[in-house]
Amino acid sequence: MHTPSESKPEYYTVALAGNPNVGKSTVFNALTGLRQHTGNWAGKTVETAAGLCTIETAQLQLVDLPGTYSLRAHSAEEAAARDFLCFSRPNAVLVVCDAAALERNLILLLQIQELGLPVFLCVNLLDEAKQRGITLDLPALSEQLRIPVVGVTARSGIGMQTLQEQLLAFLRMPYCSHCSISYPETIEAAVQSLQAQLPQRDVPPTNRWISLRLLEQNSDLPIERLLPETPLTTLEIPQVNHAADDIITTIVQQAEHIANAVTTVPEQARKREHRFDRFVLGKYTGIPLLLLLFLGLLWITIIGANYPSALLQSGFTHLRTILDSWLAGAPDWVQGLLLDGMYQVLTWVIAVMLPPMAIFFPLFTLLEDFGYLPRVAYQLDPCFRCAGTCGKQSLTMWSVAIRMRKSFHLCPILWVVADRMQKRIKPNHKLCLVAM
Repeated sequence: MHTPSESKPEYYTVALAGNPNVGKSTVFNALTGLRQHTGNWAGKTVETAAGLCTIETAQLQLVDLPGTYSLRAHSAEEAAARDFLCFSRPNAVLVVCDAAALERNLILLLQIQELGLPVFLCVNLLDEAKQRGITLDLPALSEQLRIPVVGVTARSGIGMQTLQEQLLAFLRMPYCSHCSISYPETIEAAVQSLQAQLPQRDVPPTNRWISLRLLEQNSDLPIERLLPETPLTTLEIPQVNHAADDIITTIVQQAEHIANAVTTVPEQARKREHRFDRFVLGKYTGIPLLLLLFLGLLWITIIGANYPSALLQSGFTHLRTILDSWLAGAPDWVQGLLLDGMYQVLTWVIAVMLPPMAIFFPLFTLLEDFGYLPRVAYQLDPCFRCAGTCGKQSLTMWSVAIRMRKSFHLCPILWVVADRMQKRIKPNHKLCLVAM
């Protein structure tokens, strides 16, 4: 008896990319049902997560890339995300955006589109955007970008079923890149000159993208891996002044143009944010405000936290006298183990560590929600660039105050907050350049 042959199983690799704190991992967990495998990227101490998602008869291998603001990597996490997109060539890239900060998120999306990879856009956090009075025209956004766009609220599961259905339909269709960003004439002429020297490529990244990276002279990107048969020394690379700045500025302007065309922001909220910017970034107010905040942080760390610490210590001392009376008849080694050892150490740690933690968590959360921390990154960026880094890491400066108190337990907290500094801010061109 003839048995009909089974259809060939469908298997796709989909990379999840996006800025930090846009709910990318929430989307990943919702799609995979928390069935994920964690490990490290090859050659890097950066954690990766991968999981399987079954949609109808198709198996999707989802790879949760580290959050990044740009493909111009400034950290190991951003380099890992960029290298995966450049060298692993997934079947599609699911870019997750924050509906309340679309312009900043579109910068990364446009860069990924330039690679020539199939891109699917998931606009997350629609509930937060609605709370702030922000509305998005998703059909218009899809038309502007020429890619599928689905809006979701991942933490409550709204829109996730539609996302799965449209993502699978997108994977089954043949893809043709539609990304076209027009750069200044000097950049376009140099790109055409370089493209003529490169061998024909049928896989991403495109020769146009490689040419742009050669013009930027990005030494961190191993372009030789993309051109194994073409030594870079044989290429005649045109010298274009400020090529890297012109390229990213053009992308930022394109992102701003698209975001303004599809986003409606209440005028009152826009004016309020502009007034806030003028105050915290003002020529005569920005740095004094930053110094006052830093001095306040020092006071809270060195002096202010001593008061609740003393109260806790006093309470623990009073409790110690009660425990001494209870264990008066116990052997000396029992009293030493329980009171002088376990109780004394535990209460000392709580009295010293709990007050600073209880202060810093709400303080930095408040500053982040107000959007002040990314402004700090912008103000301190010139100073940090002199040291070979960028303003996004300016919060490490605060750890000096923590170390003065020897509260090393708070330093990892500050590193996490530093990575989240660029949350919830509608960037202007200069702020976006800092984020790159």
